[in-house]
Amino acid sequence: MSQFPQKSSMEPPLSECMNSRVDSLDSLSMDNFWLEVENIKQSTEAEQEECNLADVKTPEEGEAEAEWLQDAGLSDLIGEDTSENDNIVLLSTLTKTQAAAVQRRLDTYSRSRRKKNKPPVRDVRDIFGVVGSEEKVVEMEESDKDRSQHSVETSNCTQKPDSRGLQDFSCMLRSPGKEEIFCTDIAYSEQAAILLKGSFLREPRKIKDESALTQFKIPKGRLGMTRIGDLSSQDMKKIPTLALIELTALCDILGLELKRNKAAKQKAKENRLFGVPLSTLLENDQKLIPNAKVPLILQALLSCLEKKGLDTEGILRVSGSQTRIKSLEEKLESDFYTGLFRWDEVRQNDVSGLLKRFIRELPTPLLTAEYLPAFAAVQSIPDLKQRLQALNLLILILPEPNRNTLKALLEFLSKVVAREKKNKMNLWNVSTVIAPNLFMHKGLANKIPEGKEKQLAEGAADVVRMMIHYQDLLWTISSFLVAQVRKLNESSSRRYQFYDKRIKNLLRKIHTDKDKVEKNQAEPSKTVKVQTSLLLKDSLEVHLNNGTKAADVLRQFQKHLSQNGWSIVNKVSLIKRNGAVESMNLLLYEVGGNISEHCLDPDTYLLDLYHINPHAEWIIRQNPSFPRML
Repeated sequence: MSQFPQKSSMEPPLSECMNSRVDSLDSLSMDNFWLEVENIKQSTEAEQEECNLADVKTPEEGEAEAEWLQDAGLSDLIGEDTSENDNIVLLSTLTKTQAAAVQRRLDTYSRSRRKKNKPPVRDVRDIFGVVGSEEKVVEMEESDKDRSQHSVETSNCTQKPDSRGLQDFSCMLRSPGKEEIFCTDIAYSEQAAILLKGSFLREPRKIKDESALTQFKIPKGRLGMTRIGDLSSQDMKKIPTLALIELTALCDILGLELKRNKAAKQKAKENRLFGVPLSTLLENDQKLIPNAKVPLILQALLSCLEKKGLDTEGILRVSGSQTRIKSLEEKLESDFYTGLFRWDEVRQNDVSGLLKRFIRELPTPLLTAEYLPAFAAVQSIPDLKQRLQALNLLILILPEPNRNTLKALLEFLSKVVAREKKNKMNLWNVSTVIAPNLFMHKGLANKIPEGKEKQLAEGAADVVRMMIHYQDLLWTISSFLVAQVRKLNESSSRRYQFYDKRIKNLLRKIHTDKDKVEKNQAEPSKTVKVQTSLLLKDSLEVHLNNGTKAADVLRQFQKHLSQNGWSIVNKVSLIKRNGAVESMNLLLYEVGGNISEHCLDPDTYLLDLYHINPHAEWIIRQNPSFPRML
């Protein structure tokens, strides 16, 4: 089994929380978990001699920090030739807790270099021209005040909550009833720091029955909600870097060690489907279907199970014949792309076995070798909301092929759970069966501490259960991250001349430029033009006030289409019902300015958005995922 990280020594209350959690598991059996482990061992025994276990080593001190800085986009800070402009742009977007996390890694790296008698690396203080550490702290605090608005996207910057904000935030933390507020305006690490300083009560850590699982609601700010897929690929490339820095800052506040494995180099198989990297599968599949985001073989397996297997009792849990599964794998390798494979002749339990085998046979874990320990470590966080915050960031860090594949799998698992009355597979049953397939990998060594097997197994199953149950929440991009992306784009486009490289002066310059834009925010209304070039010959003129939403513009456009008839439609077929054009297949996009491209939430207040990004264009387009009808 893969390496599950041990609990951090900085978490003394955790054992009590875990004990109370284990006591609550009397009604939640782990038999399915261990049965699945045995099935996996049996299915791999014959191949064990052929399997080369990857030598995945935990990086040494200094080496781990260097890799972290590289993944965080800050590797130039430890090199001889630094690109100071790019580093300052990224560092200027960070919150106080995020900046502290960066500084800790730089300090640790510098100490390790001194121990090895190597020339000292450049300190981040040198880049900002800071004389001493005390001055650095002062400037960090001043810079944090300068960007006190940045964290909340509605204010266009990263916010450090004031005393009134702290009271409101504390109310949001534990709202009465089963539904709680999941705040995305303030960085998670900043929220954790507030909790650490305050005396807010936490619920004891326990795994609950499905019926008692806490429900969370993300309150929509004035700028609406952003989901994975709403941002362009250009802006999404910035998200993993920011999410990694934020996850590290959150773990620092929680006293949780964020362990990462070094990426293992696996010998590529000659197979076409099983044991092939996701990137290779997608590269081949996109030759057949250009926009494929999930491997076609996985889509086929899930589709077969959805058509005939959802009502099968014990689906996923009851193992198919290992001999048949191995034979089916060989047939798929030869016949899948030719279309000769007969899915209707395959037993559903064998298909579920193929699905789990596909996941296990990936050269590297679906959750990646680097971050599998971090996913496993989520179980060590006592507070449910903070566990979900960490999972949200981890999912944003995943490579796109892994994230899309994981989402397809979780959506299928939700459908299995929804048919529980017929297939006898509730959320916990499904989680305990799938967990070993995600957290066990033949390329990772078994290093489970003695006596921790049950605790770690339950934790792994709980992580899978959270991903299934809360997947809608986990696949959102927090407002504070979108705000940081905007800040990165703004700073990159300005290309400041950093003659004085002190961060205090840098942020004062950025703040001054921002004030020029904010002077216009007092405007009670504004008239703008919305581009509709694919649908209309002319742009649509829209009058904005404080109550105008994106949905209002789409309705106005719908009304305009209905009044003028089909003659104005240019090469795009819209769905027409009862004589009216259906607006749900149209989307409003924000393009340019401080964002590359952003699909807007229908509840976005457009005057607020205009104030934050006055140089953007707004374009109405057809929803690419909505069916077209003639």
